[in-house]
Amino acid sequence: MAQSLSAFGAKMYAELQLAIAETYGVVLARKMFNVEPSIAQELNDAITAKSDFLLRINVIGVSEIKGQKVFLGVSGPVTGRTNTSAKDREAKDASALDANTYELSSTESDVGLPYAKIDAWAKFPDFHQKYSAAVQKQIALDRIMVGFHGTHAAPQTDIAAFPMLQDVNKGWLQIAREQIPSQVLTEGDVAGKVLLGAGGDYANLDALVHDTKQMVDERLRDGGDLIAIIGSDLLAADKAKLYAKQGDVPTEKERIEEAQVIATYGGLPSFSFPFFPVDTVVVTSFDNLSLYYQDTSWRKQTIDNPRRSRVEDYNSRNEGYVIEQLEKFAMTENVELVTP
Repeated sequence: MAQSLSAFGAKMYAELQLAIAETYGVVLARKMFNVEPSIAQELNDAITAKSDFLLRINVIGVSEIKGQKVFLGVSGPVTGRTNTSAKDREAKDASALDANTYELSSTESDVGLPYAKIDAWAKFPDFHQKYSAAVQKQIALDRIMVGFHGTHAAPQTDIAAFPMLQDVNKGWLQIAREQIPSQVLTEGDVAGKVLLGAGGDYANLDALVHDTKQMVDERLRDGGDLIAIIGSDLLAADKAKLYAKQGDVPTEKERIEEAQVIATYGGLPSFSFPFFPVDTVVVTSFDNLSLYYQDTSWRKQTIDNPRRSRVEDYNSRNEGYVIEQLEKFAMTENVELVTP
């Protein structure tokens, strides 16, 4: 038998509907409505603020579902000299790329909120703020997950078959596999894997990051903005080796903890982020990674569904992932640790 909201829960739901309507400038939140581009920008800013990683990259609104990339960084030197007595000066096209377009896909973030949970949260006077913050944080995490694991955009997604949202969209790593395979290392001496450790393809993580960096175009390699994103298993193994060597000395153990053993590898500032593949290393710059959304495509609706004893919050937009300069991205994946 279908449940119903308690009187207090119903009051909180009504306040949630009113807060949503006021936020988005509509009369009724229970009817599907388009989010104005300016408000969509504010919503995206709020989602982006929930993630340190998203704050570091580009999350920008575009007007078309297909088009030219927004940030075409300079891909080579532009300085020189012309003997104008013999020839005209010529402007250099330093932004030319083989693949400089993007395409967005319809993306849904729909949330079901059971009556029981609304009743439990009804005691909080700022219920709608807490709810909105929770949904925004999850959308931020989902965006990161798709960016690192997405392989295709299926007409019908299947979270049971693809628990890491692989079928929602093509993420940055998949774009690299398809568009710049020569800058993606997937195996070493042993087929299907890159061995890390004594006797392997790379003796240590520094050497692995250094060689990954060498796949970046030499004109972009020393610009000072490259970073390494390193899988957590690789970092954990490296940290374990340091503990084994120095962890019994209190001052050294404290140094390892404070530095988090992630200062630099291969001469690059190194980072670890949620959902990044545990066996992978990427070398690029933060501003080379982008998430585009169509600023006129945000749609939203919040309804009460007594047949499922829950409130349903529907959110959709068109979005996609972009590597701005393909020459500035390199990846080593399928890294396997050599067991002593």
